[in-house]
Amino acid sequence: MRVVVATLAVVVGLVVLTGAVLIFSGAYYVGADKPHWSSTAWLLTQARDRSIRAHASGIAVPVGLDNPSRILAGVSHYSEHCAGCHGAPGAERDDLAEGLYPRPPNLAEAARAYTPAELFWIIKHGIRMTAMPSWGDHSDDELWATVAFIEKLPGMTDQEYAKLVASSRAHGGDQHGGQEPQPGSAPQPAAKNYEHPAGPETAQQPGGGGHDHPAGKKHDHPPVHGH
Repeated sequence: MRVVVATLAVVVGLVVLTGAVLIFSGAYYVGADKPHWSSTAWLLTQARDRSIRAHASGIAVPVGLDNPSRILAGVSHYSEHCAGCHGAPGAERDDLAEGLYPRPPNLAEAARAYTPAELFWIIKHGIRMTAMPSWGDHSDDELWATVAFIEKLPGMTDQEYAKLVASSRAHGGDQHGGQEPQPGSAPQPAAKNYEHPAGPETAQQPGGGGHDHPAGKKHDHPPVHGH
């Protein structure tokens, strides 16, 4: 038994020493133009996914999440604040998003990987060490509306997205004005304010193994992202 304990102590000591050398020597590469080591990415992904699952477990999803009026309100928030990084049907990401690491994920994939409660928690609180900011200064109603829209993203066509944005603006959803997109043409997302905290490797967003979600979903998380 003493041999086992001594061996574990030596291993832990070596790991700590190696980490200290990497950090204090400056050898660990922090540039955004190269990916994490696979072991680092795995650890960050595990920490992210388990944290999201634990903190979102007590969140109650509002009744009527798929109400059309809620979805219409959500597309306004998404097109203004999210499409620049995550893209949208028929709308490319902004150039800035292409240089981010981890790269912001496709939210049509995230909609399949996370429960509505988990999506709400991510949007409200953001993700550290990625570009996903916290939108906690927005009302819960607005954030749930965004979740409602994201839930509809899988399979959405360019034309359907364009019509939703046009309808949202016609109902006053776009506070910044601008022309409404014509059906069949993808709208351009409004300018995005990138002065937000860098936020997991969803988060590389979101890799990681599948797990059971409180709402009954069980999916593999997409590669890590920010918002």
